[in-house]
Amino acid sequence: MKKALKMGKVSFTGSFQLFIGKTVSTVILAVGTIILGIFILEGDYGLYAIALIPATTMLLFQDWGIGSAMTKYCAHYRVLNKDGELRKVIVAGLTFQVATGLALTVLSLLMANSIASTIFGNPESALLITLASITILSTALIVASQSVFVGFERMGLTSLLMICYAIAQSMLSPLLVYLGYGALGAILGYTISSIAAGVMAVTMLYFAIFRKLAPQNTNKSEISQTLRIMLRYGIPLAIGAILAGLLAQFYAFMMASFVDLALIGNYRIAINFAILLTFFTMPIGTVLFPAFSKLNPQNEQQLLQTVFKSSVKYTALFLVPATMALMVLAKPVIGTIYGDKWLYAPFFLALYVISNLFAIFGTFSRGNLLAALGETKLLMKLNILTLFIGVPLAFLLIPQFGIIGVIVVTLVAGIPSMFISLHWAWKRYGAKIDFKASAKIFLASATAGTATYLFLNILNTANWVLLATGMALFLAIYLTTAPLIGAINQKDVDNLRSMFSGLGIISKILEIPLVLVQKVLNLRSNSGNQFSPATEKSLP
Repeated sequence: MKKALKMGKVSFTGSFQLFIGKTVSTVILAVGTIILGIFILEGDYGLYAIALIPATTMLLFQDWGIGSAMTKYCAHYRVLNKDGELRKVIVAGLTFQVATGLALTVLSLLMANSIASTIFGNPESALLITLASITILSTALIVASQSVFVGFERMGLTSLLMICYAIAQSMLSPLLVYLGYGALGAILGYTISSIAAGVMAVTMLYFAIFRKLAPQNTNKSEISQTLRIMLRYGIPLAIGAILAGLLAQFYAFMMASFVDLALIGNYRIAINFAILLTFFTMPIGTVLFPAFSKLNPQNEQQLLQTVFKSSVKYTALFLVPATMALMVLAKPVIGTIYGDKWLYAPFFLALYVISNLFAIFGTFSRGNLLAALGETKLLMKLNILTLFIGVPLAFLLIPQFGIIGVIVVTLVAGIPSMFISLHWAWKRYGAKIDFKASAKIFLASATAGTATYLFLNILNTANWVLLATGMALFLAIYLTTAPLIGAINQKDVDNLRSMFSGLGIISKILEIPLVLVQKVLNLRSNSGNQFSPATEKSLP
């Protein structure tokens, strides 16, 4: 249990560093996005959104699981203090990423005109697609570098990179749109920022990590052998990721073909606000992978079960209420910033974030667990299953229901794979979810959400007042209800305090909600003691 708590503390420290980076970068991007949303036309924003689809599709075939392999083997060899193997992993991985990035960039450039005219039926998007294609190579450099940063548990470097990228994009894209370049300006800002981030990522990788490793000559045969090992691990994982990504891109292509650009613009705005929840999902998911990679499932099965169960509970404890709050406050959130400009975005946002509620089933832990334990073939099969379900559903729902069809298909298609993987993890490793705790977390979140929604419906005031009131009310109800119904107990409070310790002033800020929870737990405990059987015997 001590080792699990120590791992939790390390993971929470790394997660918190990522949380800070994600928070700061997302706030910066949010400001840039808000300004962009004010200046850009709905149709231009839709054009900008579809112009990114080809490049993001190409990126599915760029990594081939090498990024995950770099993280896994960097974490593994660091424990063994093998600097020579670490150098091989970094050189082999970076070489592969650059080669595939260059090849796919050229391919995307050659196909830009054909995609714009034939598939999208929108020739004016050809130049935008061409510019966006350049980001394939720069993204490859970013992915390779961040994979090493995570493997070395240097989360601060990842945070710094995210913040610098956010600053560049948030300044350039709105400025160019304001100057009258419309969708072209938005794409130019996106592309230039990505290139700058790629150069910065490789520079940090060299000076902060690679140069400090013990020098050792590495020949081509050793690099090739290392790359083969990494590909054996990564390809099954990559095939699964490619299938899942292709499904998402298939939805995007169908959306571009059947949905009006203005509605696509509203959908893009909704996604921008949904990024708020990545404050929780991105740091948690990133640190869980190297944490699970350190475990030996044969010799540490009990520890594995404890870490998995705790990761599911603590992820849900933060993410589920945050998701419920965003669903309830979708309209005042968007209305506070844009007024009545993006009328459909609040509804799209409320639907889009529902998938995060699946955290109660271990959505953000199971994939990291299976990948870290090398069960990549299973992940591939599960993604194939999701593909077979998603494609026919997309043909059925997207042409008829548009954006709503896109969101519903995305939610439904992965549910069978989710439950199959959970059952498999339980049968193979004994790793299972505390469904009782998950149900209580959901109940506390739903109670806070319902009460907040009903209260806000009787108010007739400005959006910013509704937003501030709703946030305060939701938080107060959740922090009171969760300990009352046992969604969080004294052991959880102690564990969270231990995990948060060492974060300086931030740990003191995080202590505020824990103090409130502690008081509710004490009241509940005192109330229970007052009416315990021993007390009842002494009553007249």
